[in-house]
Amino acid sequence: MIHTYSLFPDFLSYGGLSPLLLRLVLGLILLNLGFLKLSGERVGWIMFLRAMRIPRPKEVCTALGAVEIVTAVLFFAGLYTQAAALVVVILSFTQFFIESREPALLRRDLVFYFLLLTLAASLFITGAGPYAIDLPL
Repeated sequence: MIHTYSLFPDFLSYGGLSPLLLRLVLGLILLNLGFLKLSGERVGWIMFLRAMRIPRPKEVCTALGAVEIVTAVLFFAGLYTQAAALVVVILSFTQFFIESREPALLRRDLVFYFLLLTLAASLFITGAGPYAIDLPL
């Protein structure tokens, strides 16, 4: 008999499903963020991008929303997962910087972006996992 300190050792055999769960959760979050940039939070983002003197703020806001939606679709499909994760890492750092400059305009904080960064870094390291178009590592 093998002794273990795990409360549920039988579940350890399902550890390979973890990247799938991470992909789906991160995909849902990014889908929501992308649609918010294209609708609900669009005005706030455009105002902030203007205040930051970023040229063509409407187009930049649309591009950010589109990138988030495309990466969400890539995560759902498990396609180019590591590349999509790298994009999310870059977006997380960038958006944290942007939102830390003017927190009144937008709604998220350091903890939220740390969570996104951690999920994306984990997928970058582990790959897509099962039920993905990418080859599992």
